[in-house]
Amino acid sequence: MDVTYEGTKREIATDKGVLRYHEAGEGPPLLLLHGSGIGVSGWRNYRGNLDVFAEHFHCYILEFPGFGVSDPIDGHPVLTAGSSVIRFMNALGIESAAMIGNSMGGVVGVNVAMRNPERVRKLVTIGGVGPNIFSQHPSEGTRLLQDFADAPSRDKLVRWLEAMVYDRALITEERIEERWAGAADPESHKTLAAMYGSKAFEAQQQAMADSGVPPYWSMIGKVACPTLLTWGRDDRQCPPDMAMIPMRMIPDAELHIFPKCGHWVMIEAKQAFERVTLEFLLR
Repeated sequence: MDVTYEGTKREIATDKGVLRYHEAGEGPPLLLLHGSGIGVSGWRNYRGNLDVFAEHFHCYILEFPGFGVSDPIDGHPVLTAGSSVIRFMNALGIESAAMIGNSMGGVVGVNVAMRNPERVRKLVTIGGVGPNIFSQHPSEGTRLLQDFADAPSRDKLVRWLEAMVYDRALITEERIEERWAGAADPESHKTLAAMYGSKAFEAQQQAMADSGVPPYWSMIGKVACPTLLTWGRDDRQCPPDMAMIPMRMIPDAELHIFPKCGHWVMIEAKQAFERVTLEFLLR
């Protein structure tokens, strides 16, 4: 099976621009939804897991609008990501699918499951879902993202990358250079600034406080599909106390916490994550 970058890359035109993605495998559909952060992409999040999941599923790694791969569209990145999932599924004729979402991708998956329950068969989240209960908000990782969004530098990138993992040996020069090159894309940085720039972040917090609309996590009990919450015990971007409310409120939820692991569970606890996730998805 070809699971290389060139061998799996695809694109499809929609009424709001081109969505790009990677496709491999046969079987029931599985959508892999990426997180936010510096120089992020779906391929960089999941390329190491694609071969394993493609043995059992028809996998689609979707690139969200505004992160330098798919065509950008106006709107907050989390909202445009959510609408892109539905556009993507409609364009390919996917009625329902299992979904794996890393961090922001998990929030996107939760929102799709709440608003379009018939489209999500099962959901796996990797950190990111829920509110900070005991940990500081913004978290250490988010503060490092704010520092970079306000004034990018390679040193700030390295500090953030090292906060993403338990084992700093994973932050190789190759990974640093790849993320630095990705961050240089104007659309990618525009999206990062819209999410994490200090002024934009403060404006979002104030708008949420003034809106009278409850936060998404307060309605998370509407997620009807079986849900697996996965977390790194040493996550400094989204500390594991965030898992408590979704674990309690989602009717059919279970939680697996990986030791000696940071925010990138699918990378740092690769084999254990794949084993636990496959067991859940194949039940």
